[in-house]
Amino acid sequence: MNSPILQLLVLAGIAVFLILRLRSVLGTRDGHEPSREVQGPTTQRPHNLEVIEGGPDRDITDHVPEDSESAAALAEMKRAEPSFGVGDFLSGARGAYEMILMAFERGEMDKVKDFLSPDVYASFCEVVAIREEKGLTIEAEFIGIRDMTLSNASFEDGAAEITVKFVGELVSVVRDKDGDVIEGEPGKAKRQKDIWTFERIMGADDPNWRLVATGE
Repeated sequence: MNSPILQLLVLAGIAVFLILRLRSVLGTRDGHEPSREVQGPTTQRPHNLEVIEGGPDRDITDHVPEDSESAAALAEMKRAEPSFGVGDFLSGARGAYEMILMAFERGEMDKVKDFLSPDVYASFCEVVAIREEKGLTIEAEFIGIRDMTLSNASFEDGAAEITVKFVGELVSVVRDKDGDVIEGEPGKAKRQKDIWTFERIMGADDPNWRLVATGE
């Protein structure tokens, strides 16, 4: 066998050896093998949140039961006057309670006349007049409102009425004409409970609510 043929056979043997060696290391692929790409965990698309209109009005249900007659009346007030808010009303009622109560204690009814119905104004003035006739004087200091709740609401023919229960705290001392204390104790606060009903024509130019009834 001549030298060129021998060299060719040697090279062929080396090539076969290398092919077999590579197959044992890399393996083989038959057909379409699945991709070896790494995939992260699957994520679900967030659900679209549906906004449901016509739900409960928290401005109302925070103060009265949702299915109550008072809630229905308050809703009618809002329809009649969209700018009306129950929370805003109660904030105003809180200030009105202090203002009217202290005006009564001090006998200064003219200062709050516009916030009272004629009947309530006349009743308060009568009590003040009796005190003055007896020579009584009152020293009063308002401490604050300890509790306030909306107890009832009604709406009829455009007229709105809202009743509020107040628990106020104040220092009130009554002295006779000689200056002697006949009621109360200086520096000692007492609690006073009142039930007041306010009225207003919804949609009217006058924004003031008027005190139309009082009770305990």
